[in-house]
Amino acid sequence: METAPDHGRPTGLVHLILGDVPRSLVAVLAGTFTLRFSTGLTGGLLIYYLAHPEHGAPVVDAAQLGLLMAAFYVSELVLAPPFGLLSDRWGHHRVMQFGPLFGLVAVILTYFASNVVLLGGTRILEGASTAASVPSILGFIAVITASDELLRGRAASRFEGATLAGLGAGLVAAGPVWELLHRQGFLLNAGIYFVSYLIYRFGVPETPVGHAPGAERLPGLHRYLEILRSSHVWLLAPTWIALNAAIGLWTTQSLFQLVKEPAPKFADQYLMGRVDPLQVSLGLVAAGVVFFAGLAFWGERFRTMRRTTILFYGILGGAAVVAAVAVINHSGDLGPLVRIAAGAVAVAGLFVLAGATPAALGMLADISEAFPADRGAIMGLYSVFLALGQIIGSLIGGVAADWRGIDGIIVATGLALVIALIPLGRLRAVEHLIGTAGTAGTPAPAAD
Repeated sequence: METAPDHGRPTGLVHLILGDVPRSLVAVLAGTFTLRFSTGLTGGLLIYYLAHPEHGAPVVDAAQLGLLMAAFYVSELVLAPPFGLLSDRWGHHRVMQFGPLFGLVAVILTYFASNVVLLGGTRILEGASTAASVPSILGFIAVITASDELLRGRAASRFEGATLAGLGAGLVAAGPVWELLHRQGFLLNAGIYFVSYLIYRFGVPETPVGHAPGAERLPGLHRYLEILRSSHVWLLAPTWIALNAAIGLWTTQSLFQLVKEPAPKFADQYLMGRVDPLQVSLGLVAAGVVFFAGLAFWGERFRTMRRTTILFYGILGGAAVVAAVAVINHSGDLGPLVRIAAGAVAVAGLFVLAGATPAALGMLADISEAFPADRGAIMGLYSVFLALGQIIGSLIGGVAADWRGIDGIIVATGLALVIALIPLGRLRAVEHLIGTAGTAGTPAPAAD
């Protein structure tokens, strides 16, 4: 029989960082951070490895890099639904332990892989790591926040914070790890994946009694399609996919363009090939601090603001970031003051953009209230939408970067943000049907 998780509250430094959340959530968030740290570290190391073929990497162009990165998200897209269904049947705690083990094997194989085909296989295996972990983690979170709107807002924002802080910290660490260890950094990462496994195995309790999955139902395509047909999830999909595509354009291709030797035709772009891995790490630290502050701020607004309002502000913030980067990229003759002013706009836009992901995640948790025995399957759509967006962003980003470098990425990002904005009005019109306040049957708040 499954036991209920410890809902005691943390104290001290943990309370200062995470706020008033149950200890069971603290363990889940800690495991999420270390798991995503490993994902970010692998991604950063792989980019630096491919950008420096003298260390044994195959020679690739931006389009091939896009395919490699897309392979990760194709794997997540395909495998997240069945793992979500398995977590509903076997228990969220059990299935979330699969992810670190998949990742551990993937990075060890990456160390030995020296051609594009084998590297693509390791990306697929690492995508399976995320596909196994995220639906079960989010299903667990949806269960223990079902009756507490404020806790749901905090949990959604802290999950996004742990995810993005982990990915960001991993990318930041990739610079110095590459400088010190080069290819051997992949082996170091195997140990970090094992730490994640230990956290999930011994730190996270089982799903609470009374919320356990319906054991009589076998996971399968029929059940998943039944859930999709009877939920409002497709009202959210277009905006979230487009937002993830915009983010995906920058998480891989921009780093590659910043550190690799630029083509002569891009000589007019200030950002092309102007930084080294350590400078990238410093920039990611600064961006991570701003984004995490934004997550904490917007996570506290779930009681007073509609989810679609936060999403709208987030899209506008993303547009401000894109405009500021465009100015910086063509500021070679404009002087440092222009770059400082544009940088300030980018910081403000990034803070506002941070609210979009927890708002979308909170809305998905709201949808799961109608399916208490299938939370893993519903929350697994987080990975589906993220993967679709990242695949689109990676593939379009490769073509755009080959076309016009950083400028191409800027144009593609702007188009993705416009696409994200278009269906938001329809989503807002039906928002009350999916319980904006986060609990079934609770009316939407009147506030904007």
